[in-house]
Amino acid sequence: MLKKLLGLPRRQKQFISIAVDLLLLGAAYWSALAMRFETLTPDLKPYAWQMVAAPLLAVPIFIRLGLYRAVIRFMEDRALFTIVGGVSLSVTLLAAGVALTHTTGLSRGVLGIYWLLAVVYIGASRFLVRGYFQRGERRQGLRRRVIIYGAGRAGTQLAHTLRAGREYLPVAFVDDNPLLQKSELAGLTVYPVDDLASVLEVVEADELLLAIPSASRARRAEIIEQLEKFQCKTRIIPGLEDVISGRLGIDVIREVEIEDLLGRESAAPDAALLGRCITGKVVLVSGAGGSIGSELCRQIIKLKPLRLVLMELSEFALYSIEQELAAFCARDKQDVELVPLLGSVMHQHRNEVVMKSFGVQTVYHAAAYKHVPIVEHNPIEGARNNAIGTRRMAEAALKAGVEVFVLISTDKAVRPTNVMGASKRLAELIVQALAQQGGATRFCMVRFGNVLGSSGSVVPLFRKQIAAGGPITLTHPDITRYFMTIPEAVQLVIQAGAMARRGEVYVLDMGKSVKIIDLARRMVHLSGLELRDEAHPDGDIAIQITGLRPGEKLYEELLIGENVEGTTHPLIMRAYEDGLAWTTLTENLEFLDKASQACDTEQVLALLALLVKEYNPPPRNLYSLET
Repeated sequence: MLKKLLGLPRRQKQFISIAVDLLLLGAAYWSALAMRFETLTPDLKPYAWQMVAAPLLAVPIFIRLGLYRAVIRFMEDRALFTIVGGVSLSVTLLAAGVALTHTTGLSRGVLGIYWLLAVVYIGASRFLVRGYFQRGERRQGLRRRVIIYGAGRAGTQLAHTLRAGREYLPVAFVDDNPLLQKSELAGLTVYPVDDLASVLEVVEADELLLAIPSASRARRAEIIEQLEKFQCKTRIIPGLEDVISGRLGIDVIREVEIEDLLGRESAAPDAALLGRCITGKVVLVSGAGGSIGSELCRQIIKLKPLRLVLMELSEFALYSIEQELAAFCARDKQDVELVPLLGSVMHQHRNEVVMKSFGVQTVYHAAAYKHVPIVEHNPIEGARNNAIGTRRMAEAALKAGVEVFVLISTDKAVRPTNVMGASKRLAELIVQALAQQGGATRFCMVRFGNVLGSSGSVVPLFRKQIAAGGPITLTHPDITRYFMTIPEAVQLVIQAGAMARRGEVYVLDMGKSVKIIDLARRMVHLSGLELRDEAHPDGDIAIQITGLRPGEKLYEELLIGENVEGTTHPLIMRAYEDGLAWTTLTENLEFLDKASQACDTEQVLALLALLVKEYNPPPRNLYSLET
């Protein structure tokens, strides 16, 4: 029956509503007569024309006021005001008709009783039908019952929006403000946070939605930690900055992300640093289709460069980022020339020709192989792309007269235990040594840890494993990592690059390191599930320890030595680290190039260990794809 009613054409539903209202208004007038004269068989003859006129006056007014445009199952409580207004106007017109016709012998009290009963009949009919539909949708699993944390303006707006939708049904508010507790807003009771456990059980809520867009990240993280113990699926609406900027609406509901758990506050960017190497200049980004490279391109385009050269090895990745940037330029009316170039950083002569031909002034070198296990299985390609590729890009920049060259590095380059980290440390040494040779190009490196949302990030992997019912796979219970969002990391990279002098290493303040097993536990609880362990053998999701992967470290570091100083930016540090002489490097880099071309894995690893003093490769008992 419910599906049949919902499936009727819109116009047909409106005709049914009008017909029902005509009957109900007639019934309301008869009821008014019965109540006034205290009999079920009142004399209708003196009031016959009024009984007919009452509904015929009210329904056109309802049509004019838009009552029939509202979808009853999504109707909000304020529709009652429309009903009251329509009935009041119709009763006023009916009273005027009685006065103009000079009808005598009629009871005026009938009109007053009719007004009250008409409001009750029309209003009650709609709310009863709305309740019927909502209960039906609940029985069919069409709407999820949710509690909204935050009874402020955002929370009440969210409640109205969700009530008009088909996916969620708000059933209660919780708020830590004592002035709001025990009150009723948007038709929902506001409960204290301390009562949440009992409220979840009483209202049978499926999810908890956080409606606190104006809260700081630290406060949001504090609230999420407080809610974790309730083991209810928790989601969140966007922060105030996203709503104000128009990127997201107040009704967009998303999963709780790791940045919400970290509570890390970002520093306001320095506008002068952001634009110094970009605005009005020709910029080249290598690895433009990767996680970091693509975000670099997005932020660079907003700073209005004269031309943006996109260098990428993957055809699809290059196509994707070029299309995205072109759409942004058209939408934002940005007059930036986009130059998509397909190719490898290994082609030094082509790199130099490209930089000279397009007049490149700033290079952000983000192209790298970065997945530790993959590079560990492919040490030759990892060393060639990450180290030799960096040398060829840097030398091309120097010969082409590029003003600034910024190498995107990684915390895995500090005391590396794997080929990826060692090759990136060698890339740092190359840039440092080349900077000491002098020349017009200012070189620098920016080193930071894991970025959220990058390919291979642990967070989407955990979320996928939780959705599949587990287990969550973790390499070691004590493993820790630093985390930062990609947009924040890239914004700091751009600002650090503007400080470049001669081969400095800029290190980003990543905040506190995070124990990955704690992160996994919190993600399970915030998904409304229970962790399966010895204490809870009947839990939903288990954590499976698989052992450290080849070359994986328990913890990461950002600094090699102690020679570090602050900069004008609170989240950027400048480090001075020992390097190698250019003559020593060039000789051994030639050997590395020849060994890699000869597919001599042992010699490549030996040269990495020779040049990167901190690298101590473990015995290679794994199968290498390169022999």
